Amino acid sequence: MLQALGRRLLFSYLGVMVTIWGTSTTVVYHFLSYNLYQKLDGEIINLANAASHNLIAAPVEKKAINTRIPRILDNDDDGDLDIPWQDLRENHQGVEWFDANGKLLAKAGTTIARIPFIANFDITQHNKIRSITIPVYLHSSSISKKLQGYVRVSESIEELEEELDRLLWGFELGGLIVIILSGLGGWWLTRQSLQPIEQSIQQLKQFTADASHELRSPLTIIKTSVEVIMNYPDRIHPANLNKLEAISSASNQMTQLVEDLLLLARTDAVTNNQVIAWISIPIDELLEDLVDFWEQEAVSKEIILKSEISTEVFIKGEAIQLKRLLSNLLQNALHYTPKGGTVIVSLVKLDRLIAINIQDTGIGIAPEHIPLIFNRFWRADQARSQREGGLGLGLAIADAIARTHGGDITVTSEVGVGSCFQVRLPLVS
Repeated sequence: MLQALGRRLLFSYLGVMVTIWGTSTTVVYHFLSYNLYQKLDGEIINLANAASHNLIAAPVEKKAINTRIPRILDNDDDGDLDIPWQDLRENHQGVEWFDANGKLLAKAGTTIARIPFIANFDITQHNKIRSITIPVYLHSSSISKKLQGYVRVSESIEELEEELDRLLWGFELGGLIVIILSGLGGWWLTRQSLQPIEQSIQQLKQFTADASHELRSPLTIIKTSVEVIMNYPDRIHPANLNKLEAISSASNQMTQLVEDLLLLARTDAVTNNQVIAWISIPIDELLEDLVDFWEQEAVSKEIILKSEISTEVFIKGEAIQLKRLLSNLLQNALHYTPKGGTVIVSLVKLDRLIAINIQDTGIGIAPEHIPLIFNRFWRADQARSQREGGLGLGLAIADAIARTHGGDITVTSEVGVGSCFQVRLPLVS
């Protein structure tokens, strides 16, 4: 149980850390991507503005598009800096000049958008080329202006995408390192946080074992004294007979409870600290003996008890504990199966395991109760009404014995239809 709790805490911690890392990485990546694209857009807008001066000068000088103009500040009094577009253009950029009708006049550079001319003045992207088209006006007077043509500037985003890919790869590598370090840190923190709980549980187990052991003697004395008194009925006042029977029943119940608690304490100790040299046991014969033993009760309750065991199978274990495990399950099946029902005990040999199925047509178990049925002292109200005197430890003991032997118990059930308990145990290697 502590191991399962530790795993849940560790996975929860890792889940929170991964969520935080994923969210922050996504935000940072998109923020950087947005800023890089904004920077690129600024570059192509600057280049378009610089190249527009060549289009204005083209009617006067036919070679203006391919000629450097001097670095003169605001030569045409249009309020901006006349920087030659040739000084701005990079190898991954391209410029195209169009007349007022959209006819291509000239182009320069290696990166050219392979799309028809469209008088769209927004930044567009086609494949891996980002473009902008701006109109160029000739100011004939202080009021009127005449459309001279258009300039389209294109720039490849391959380098930008490679940079973003390297950034993403760095985030992934960093995330892997963060997850590994978080896992190690979470494992250490989980162990530290569970140590006080583990110590408390160990103290509780020790107290249970000690208290159960100390209770055996007074219970034995009470039980023996009552039996001695009841052996001489002539000395008992008739009015006290029912009281003595109640004391005898309570002492028997308390004795059974103490024995169950001691068994659970021993199985917990074996599960945690010890490895026992078990003997080879013919589990098929043990099952047949149990079926024969409970046959009489099945007949008295008018229940059909079937045995489907045809394979000789040996497992390693302790015969008394395995008998207790299977007896608890078979007894439960008989108790919770109404008159006229059926209980089937079967044995299946798997690859490296055996599966013992105890199936009944009883009252069934509600889905919300299935995860709780192996808890100690837990009983559903429906089951309690069917079986008086139960202590709620039978299934907990069965589960503990199964785990001690390296196996487990699974349950499938439907209310009003029945239940099937399957015990899986390792075969003798």
